[in-house]
Amino acid sequence: MTVPAILVFDSGLGGLTVHAEIVRLRPGARYVYLADDAVFPYGAIPAADLTDRVCGLLGDWIGRAQPDVVVIACNTASTLVLPRLRATHPGLPFVGTVPAVKPAAAQSHSGLISVLATPATVARDYTHDLIRQHAAHCEVELVGSARLATLAEAAMKGEAVPDSAIAAEIAPCFVERDGRRTDHVVLACTHYPLLLDRFRRLAKWHVAWVDPAHAIARRVDHVLAERGFPHEPHVEAIDEIRGEAFFTRDVRPGEDLAAALAARGLRWAKA
Repeated sequence: MTVPAILVFDSGLGGLTVHAEIVRLRPGARYVYLADDAVFPYGAIPAADLTDRVCGLLGDWIGRAQPDVVVIACNTASTLVLPRLRATHPGLPFVGTVPAVKPAAAQSHSGLISVLATPATVARDYTHDLIRQHAAHCEVELVGSARLATLAEAAMKGEAVPDSAIAAEIAPCFVERDGRRTDHVVLACTHYPLLLDRFRRLAKWHVAWVDPAHAIARRVDHVLAERGFPHEPHVEAIDEIRGEAFFTRDVRPGEDLAAALAARGLRWAKA
């Protein structure tokens, strides 16, 4: 039986958090992970230039990988490129990534939630529209971190990342107001769950960290089922290589990153 091909795209390593959740729902699929790390991070690139770059790069890889679904595992790219990609490739489904404001607002008891994102995502009209549509009854703290994505990449590569650097970036998420405290923090960059264990340890108090990866994986699973690929039994652990990872810098990863890729079912391949 033909197995589905899934192309997961991100500016760097953050999309691995989404990829891992998809593998658990679709363990038999063929995977291509594409990281545009040659220009990471995306935040400093003008929107028009970034749109042209991502659409051109993905156009090439869609032809090469022949995917059945493409996952844009990057908030910044998703808010910019999805309309053009869908218009250019009308027969191919694209699954994007958006800040999980709606579930956080629905589940909050204190009415205080924070959105931890990159400065680019914080500035996007799309993010503010989500808040108006789904969190009007909450007080929302927008926290734009210029460093966390880079810190997450460094940690994945085995570089030393001090707790103090991470704690300083997440500290503004914790708001106390009129006897209430922030109780949900939206992780609005796919890189951030790579540091989730440290977020939990360094948090000023207990909060729910809202990671959209599982919801994205469920959407991918649904799209593939609609395209004729039956649901598969879920797996709890990724225990074998299921795909290849390509990086636009085309530099072989060090031992720590290679091990991290393998733990997620991927091996590095020359682009």
